[in-house]
Amino acid sequence: MSQPRPLTDRDALVRQRARAALQGPVEFLHDEAAYEIQERLIDVNRTFKSPAIVTGHPEFWAKIIPEALIVSDEDTLALEPDAHDLVIHAMCLHWANDPVGQMVQCRRALKSDGLFIAVFLGGQTLFELRAALSEAEVALSGGLAPRVAPMGEIRDLGGLIQRAGLALPVADSSKRSVSYGSPMALMQDLRAMGEGNALMDRQKSAPRRDLFTRMARIYSDHYAIDENRIPATFEMIFLTGWAPSETQQKPLQPGSASIRLADFLNTTELGPDAKPVKGHEDKKR
Repeated sequence: MSQPRPLTDRDALVRQRARAALQGPVEFLHDEAAYEIQERLIDVNRTFKSPAIVTGHPEFWAKIIPEALIVSDEDTLALEPDAHDLVIHAMCLHWANDPVGQMVQCRRALKSDGLFIAVFLGGQTLFELRAALSEAEVALSGGLAPRVAPMGEIRDLGGLIQRAGLALPVADSSKRSVSYGSPMALMQDLRAMGEGNALMDRQKSAPRRDLFTRMARIYSDHYAIDENRIPATFEMIFLTGWAPSETQQKPLQPGSASIRLADFLNTTELGPDAKPVKGHEDKKR
């Protein structure tokens, strides 16, 4: 059986990250991600003795948890089974060719009742840039070339935790709006983040010279904050789960409740034939 074509050109992604590191990387999103993860770890109130971090940005994340094992986000992760009580997948799952496979490997690396946390860019990221690029390209060439990596929506991503075999799943997101002097300044920042176009099916030849000029005009026309600033949205997704353990709290079975909801709410339970109280009938919209 043939393997599906990879989404990401791994060699191109590694080159982009290396260039960004040499030029002085832009790390404000990583700062935000690290702060949020540290807050979550404080809430857990547990001391982790054998943490590991999966990331494509080792210089930054090695400073966040100095004692952690830093692992590159290759398709096959260099993680030993049952070796860690904490695994953080940091700001790279949106480039994974097999996100569920990455999470399964992290789960296997966890000890019983170990914690998994992933943070990565979600589907609302750069929606302004994507829309402006698409409109400009359709107008100029009548078609679209892959230019921005597809990113998952929070409503779809929560199920990945359970598919990976993790318990007590939690999924949430956080949006950040950043302003720039121009769309070109935004694109320069993306290159400095190592987040340029590394799609396997990206257009290899140089784009039309007027594509980005037109994109910038559309971007400013549709989204400008004022005459001199445009916004860029970044959505960070956080997925949390635990390696299964017999000591973990289990959800109750349906029908096992020991108190009726009506009693808890101090109200009267109505049967299927009950009529609404006068003055509280449903109103048509």
